[in-house]
Amino acid sequence: MESMLSPSFPQRAPWGTANKLRAWQQEALDAYFQADQRDFLVAATPGAGKTTFALTLAVELMRMGEVNRVIVVAPTEHLKTQWADAAARVHIRLDPRFRNSDWAPARHYHGVVVTYAQVAAKSSVHRHLTEDAKTLVILDEVHHGGDALSWGDAIRDAYGPAKRRLLLSGTPFRSDTAPIPFVEYLPDETGARVSSTDYAYGYGRALADGVVRPVLFHMYAGKMRWRTSAGDELETHLGQDNTKDVTSQAWRTALDPEGDWMPAVLSAADRRLTEIRHHIPDAGGLVLATDQTVARAYAKILHSITREQPTIVLSDDATASERIEKFSEGTARWMVAVRMVSEGVDVPRLAVGVYATSSSTPLFFAQAIGRFVRARRRGEAASVFLPHVPVLMKLANEMEKQRDHALDRQSKDDDGLDDSLLESANREDEASDALTQEFSYQAISSVAHFDRMVFDGKEFGQLAEPNTPEEEEFIGFPGLLEPEHVHELLMQRQARQSRHREVREAQAEPTQTTTLPAPLHRTLREQRQLLNSLVGLYARQSGQPHGAVHAELRRICGGPAVAQATVTQLQSRIEVLRKRVRS
Repeated sequence: MESMLSPSFPQRAPWGTANKLRAWQQEALDAYFQADQRDFLVAATPGAGKTTFALTLAVELMRMGEVNRVIVVAPTEHLKTQWADAAARVHIRLDPRFRNSDWAPARHYHGVVVTYAQVAAKSSVHRHLTEDAKTLVILDEVHHGGDALSWGDAIRDAYGPAKRRLLLSGTPFRSDTAPIPFVEYLPDETGARVSSTDYAYGYGRALADGVVRPVLFHMYAGKMRWRTSAGDELETHLGQDNTKDVTSQAWRTALDPEGDWMPAVLSAADRRLTEIRHHIPDAGGLVLATDQTVARAYAKILHSITREQPTIVLSDDATASERIEKFSEGTARWMVAVRMVSEGVDVPRLAVGVYATSSSTPLFFAQAIGRFVRARRRGEAASVFLPHVPVLMKLANEMEKQRDHALDRQSKDDDGLDDSLLESANREDEASDALTQEFSYQAISSVAHFDRMVFDGKEFGQLAEPNTPEEEEFIGFPGLLEPEHVHELLMQRQARQSRHREVREAQAEPTQTTTLPAPLHRTLREQRQLLNSLVGLYARQSGQPHGAVHAELRRICGGPAVAQATVTQLQSRIEVLRKRVRS
């Protein structure tokens, strides 16, 4: 091994192979042999080269005679093939087609690649494999071992006898408190048990080393209208101060392919992809969808925009792996996927993403964004388009945050919006009152506008309507960009966007309309004034005191006192009063 290694190498090697190591990989190897322990957890940001590190270690351990069998456990069927292909390049023969009915690999194989689900189905087969040789077990994205209690038990049973266990993760945390097999948990300063990582290589350091791309987040907001399961019509601006349940429903409305929000965002993302392809001709885009139905609908929208049929990848499609490989090796513009491409899957040419899914856990977000950070050469930058909801804003601002897995987490909402709210928003509401059964959630309309950009924990830009020079300032910047120049360029674009806006506002007719919302403080003041006027009118009609009317509205609509209520809560009370005054 070379003693002096550069942080990165100029040309990206095939997945899982490199003729020389990156600096962090050599550091991690040194740490591994210095620790000389059975279990070793490496947490490295997606795209950093965990596979190369793991296979290099496997080669060395086999050369030393420490192990003579290698077993890789991967999250998905597609990743089994990727691991086997990568291992073959360093002369380790792994069987990706091993089945539980086989009991042992063919003699010409050094080991096997299996999935966590496969191990959970029959752990005794995999325990026999492990006990039958001096085995190194590589647990890829090891947090999957905690996906279910039975999975964790099966992983412990199967690989408890292993001579060595290497635990890999690009996201060394989970959103629940299920213990991850073979991970050591130590008390922190509060006494909570958190996972202990033996070697960590985060996004911030990888970006500075030129190992990964800078990721720029394009945040889009807009006006949403929908009908609830109770038959009430609600309206709010995505990105403004709303309760969590209102945010969940507004988010769902934005992602509805029948509205105007998704077509506008997909169009903006495609224009950004065109700009990048001026510098990187094979650059591709990925839309992450919530389910198969909307994935197909998004593909139709993209086809109408690009006149090119996108690649659709669905989890239950037997040809999914082939579709991913074909897209990865080709030059097609877009791929639309449901979870299939969220973790581990290597498509280095992905440069633009649209986060059109309702998942909000830090784990899924990090895995998804990890699809876009894999650098092939210096200067490549990635753009990801997000709906402006608080939890995604927080995650985008915390790209560099290292999260360890805590077993004793006190609150499920530490990371923002609880996924359970989104799950309930994405299914038909089940009300116990028979009178409400005739109603169901229905998106009515959605309008998109550019809100801001997020990079390196900082925010740039201001509200802009789609297809305006103000939006184009943040769509049309160069596709090749050194990380140290991104901040300066975004500052310049922000200043130019402000000048465009000043010109437009100076030229605008007094009656000209806009889809952009008024500033939040102004909207709140106006809504409070309108509500108080209606309360006064209704109090005169009914003879009730003002305070009694306000109390009745809070009982009906919920929420705090007027001074603390959000725009949406005030609007709900206004609608109730308007109906009463008319009657």
